[in-house]
Amino acid sequence: MIKRTNASISKFIIHKVGNKHNDTKNAFSEQVVQFDEESYNLMLPFLLRPFGSVVQSYRFNHHSNVELNEINSYARQFFKEDEDTFVETSKNIVKHLFEQSNSAQIKTGDVLIAMFEGIEYRDMVTNAIGIFKIESKIKFFQTFLEGGSYDVFVQNGISSKKVDKACLILNQTDMEGNIIFSADNNNYDAQYWTDHFLNIKYADDMNNHTHNYLDLCKEFSTDVLKSSYGEQERNIFLAKTIDYFKDNETVNVENFKEEVFEEEKHIQMFEDYKKDYEKELNVVLRNQFDLAEAVVNKEKKKIKTDIKLDTHIQIKLDIDAPDAASEHLEKGYDEDKKMFYYKVFFNEEGQ
Repeated sequence: MIKRTNASISKFIIHKVGNKHNDTKNAFSEQVVQFDEESYNLMLPFLLRPFGSVVQSYRFNHHSNVELNEINSYARQFFKEDEDTFVETSKNIVKHLFEQSNSAQIKTGDVLIAMFEGIEYRDMVTNAIGIFKIESKIKFFQTFLEGGSYDVFVQNGISSKKVDKACLILNQTDMEGNIIFSADNNNYDAQYWTDHFLNIKYADDMNNHTHNYLDLCKEFSTDVLKSSYGEQERNIFLAKTIDYFKDNETVNVENFKEEVFEEEKHIQMFEDYKKDYEKELNVVLRNQFDLAEAVVNKEKKKIKTDIKLDTHIQIKLDIDAPDAASEHLEKGYDEDKKMFYYKVFFNEEGQ
């Protein structure tokens, strides 16, 4: 994630991108935007807000040579800081985006391209290029005075709350290339922005390893444990998984299985599912990796631990108490009512 405390916009331009499948054309600006103070103070946080909480980063990708990645090439041109090429390079980015509109459902919109200074990332201060696409407009009322009375009309405009699609390319590299962040808040086509336009892949680092393994565990808990043993077993496993990740700086897969599973058959089920998961998603999960605490904290918030019953009753389990569900929650079957039940043990009700 980045810090934007000292960030500033040094160049900014707006174009419009069409869609070749519905005969809408691109429209280009010839000059950069000259902000007034009010619009600048609103625009800067609006553009950088999507990256403040992003943990995982990307790197440029290409099937033969990453140097041939179009956005990688355009980013290098931007970072040369040639004043004469900024406008033309920004137009080329829009043309490249236009070529990715491979279906009529790809939305047209405004493309905002900005150069930033003073971006902070991991104790480094760098400049960056941002590419943003605005696909959704909102209706708002505009009032005006005419003939001594106020009237109102409706206009379409850009919401200042969030952009639809965004990427931030840092002028900072590691062994894999430029560090890139991406966000897609209007994800109607998962491949359009990340794979086709940017052509980026997750960095091979602790953040990605942690995310992949947690994703495996969440999918296994739903596809296998919930379907075979019910919500209680699913939630016990997830709570133990989070507990293990909180207590260890390095994840060892063999040690993990011994800690979270009590029965050998569950270990075998997990190993079989892991093989299928890796094959289906074309990923290789490492048997040992350093843990990214920020990823664990973020993914933990997404885990749902509610047991929803068809009698309009919900039982919410605490993800931070891995033993609670097994020690204080008992599942059974009532022969008289011909219904399942949960028995909850407690000392006193909370305030």
